[in-house]
Amino acid sequence: MGYSEKTADEMERQRPALQVSHLDVFYKKRKESFLKKADRKQALYDVSFNLQEGEVLGLVGESGCGKSTLARAIVGINRDYQGTIIQKYPRPQMIFQDPYGSLNPARTVEWLLKEPLRVDRSRSWSESEQQERLTEVLEQIEFPKELLSRYPSQLSGGQRQRVAIGAALMQSPRLLIADEPVSALDVTIQAQIMELLHSLHQELGLSILFISHDLRVVYEMCDHVLIIKDGRVVEYGETDDIYRTPQKAYTRQLLKAAGIE
Repeated sequence: MGYSEKTADEMERQRPALQVSHLDVFYKKRKESFLKKADRKQALYDVSFNLQEGEVLGLVGESGCGKSTLARAIVGINRDYQGTIIQKYPRPQMIFQDPYGSLNPARTVEWLLKEPLRVDRSRSWSESEQQERLTEVLEQIEFPKELLSRYPSQLSGGQRQRVAIGAALMQSPRLLIADEPVSALDVTIQAQIMELLHSLHQELGLSILFISHDLRVVYEMCDHVLIIKDGRVVEYGETDDIYRTPQKAYTRQLLKAAGIE
């Protein structure tokens, strides 16, 4: 019996944090006029991959290939899909590309960081518990308490992205989807946010789906890489293998365009 229990525990630990199988995702195309119905368009075709426990998986492709569509399906924003999405842990959280657009400009940093706790359906947080969790997350994202009373417009781009990351961490998720988290930042701030994400990954044992069009950033961050073109998986494998011996012409094209050959 002890052996069986141990085996079950080991199997649970080895179970992927995220399993996506034969996923087709659709969306409603914006109507050209009020007389026309919105067309249902397919954005992803037969997408399958596993995100292992504690790993960082890079999702790469040109703009419009379906990267963000996949992320929105995983977190439940887009529910119009066929296929399966199996998550080991509840409540995955998403870090969006533009922190200024994802943060309510009429609310202070403190309000924005506590909001995920106020809407948490898994438990009720007292004010003292909210404050304690806030203090923990501020330390994790290296954000000064003195700025809690400020509004997003009063912060730098890097500070806003730290707040967005902090909000995603408030409910203690085990899976993060980072959708182009550094593309809107200058090079110096990009490096700081990348280092922060790397530290959080190591310290908290997070599993991360890291979406980017920047192959150099992906190489630094990711254990495996998934290449997508026109809504379809082109190539999927370990980062070193993909970068050193790409099997597909499209992957070689992306690497060449990034100056990686």
